[in-house]
Amino acid sequence: MSGQAEKSPQSLNEETVAEGAVETAVPVDVQLIKRIFEAALLTSSEPLSLVELKKLADAPLDNQQIETMLEEIAQEWQDRGVELSRVASGWRFRARPEMQKYLDRLNPQKPPRYSRAVLETLAIITYHQPVTRGDIEEIRGVAVSSQVLKTLETRGWIEVVGTRDAPGKPELFATTRQMLDDLNLRALNELPSLQEIGMLLEQEATAAPAVVAPVPVTGVAAE
Repeated sequence: MSGQAEKSPQSLNEETVAEGAVETAVPVDVQLIKRIFEAALLTSSEPLSLVELKKLADAPLDNQQIETMLEEIAQEWQDRGVELSRVASGWRFRARPEMQKYLDRLNPQKPPRYSRAVLETLAIITYHQPVTRGDIEEIRGVAVSSQVLKTLETRGWIEVVGTRDAPGKPELFATTRQMLDDLNLRALNELPSLQEIGMLLEQEATAAPAVVAPVPVTGVAAE
């Protein structure tokens, strides 16, 4: 006898299956996938989620693998005029803020500016959501016009998320992912303090064209 224990049929079968799995595993070409991700992100007008990016790869990838690749892409683009950033809805390329004053020369139209009432109303909804129109009026101390709420809804920054169980069933307002995307944020907990939010929103409002539709980067060649 050779001194080695004979392997059971079950063990041999498991080893055969394992070897077969190794042989049939799809190799991951990281550089190719990163180029594919770059192409998709550069030509998309909206942020792309991990679920959407998974569809682009021939090999099965988990979220951690995809995020690692995206972080590497972001590093590779850190010294360029556009940046890859993560927002509430996914990942996207956009022009760096310091580039905006130059890009504005292509579109000299004045960006829309929002009134103090609009910005205060948005701040209240952001930090106290969900809230009713009555809640907003109680906090501000003045009536809230329908036009103020309409402006925020049209901008895509707030939406009705339900009604309060109270007489009249008043609507409850909350912020949207679109607002977070426009402010280049992932989640509400990344927002600045309540004292700083007014200034931030006013700055973003004056740069509205870049926020609503990030400067097109189609045709930018990745090295």
